[in-house]
Amino acid sequence: MSDVATLESFRLADSFLPVGTYTVSYGLEQFIQDDRVEDATDLEGLLSTYLRRQIGPAELVALRAAHAAATDGDIEAICHADQRLSAVTLAAEFRESAQQSGDRLLSLQTELRDEALLNRYAERVGADDAPGNYAVVLGVATGLADVAVREACLLCCHGFVTGLLGAAQRLLSLGHTDAQRILNDLQPVMTAAVDDSADRGIDEMTPFAPLVDVLAAEHERAERRLFAS
Repeated sequence: MSDVATLESFRLADSFLPVGTYTVSYGLEQFIQDDRVEDATDLEGLLSTYLRRQIGPAELVALRAAHAAATDGDIEAICHADQRLSAVTLAAEFRESAQQSGDRLLSLQTELRDEALLNRYAERVGADDAPGNYAVVLGVATGLADVAVREACLLCCHGFVTGLLGAAQRLLSLGHTDAQRILNDLQPVMTAAVDDSADRGIDEMTPFAPLVDVLAAEHERAERRLFAS
């Protein structure tokens, strides 16, 4: 990749990016409230499940499709990937969180980049022709920035894990060293999730983590919540 593309990937992976991911835990809060996650070991196991069963077979597949479509200038393919990702995401909270983060990223990118395709996509999202999921917006942004698709997928995994580790530090007694250890130990899982997504097409999005979906549904009805999801 060029230096410009590399720097763009760093910017998109930075926790400083104002897309609101710090407000979501993707069900982690409910796992902790139910005493299913009590320490760093439990947390690492759950994050591994997310990567292998949800992020890899769903978000990364949509990201790849959006990345390729953005490179080709195919707005219809971008919207199709977007709609498909929402269709296979069972938990309402997860759909809403992904769309809120995606909307913020899309708004940011249209402010910073003079790209006709971005503006056309934003119009489709605004007209409810596309949900605007974060993974799809990220695929479009990285595709237009000439960030290689594999690096874009790794960026997505890294951002997801660091976001949940940040949530865990507010929910658990998790120190910075433990958080970095988990991040390090999950690197092979991230690369495996990226590899798995490479062989899947849009119609082969198959996220399957039933307990995550069940606890996400419980979280929607929780009386007290620190996170949006």
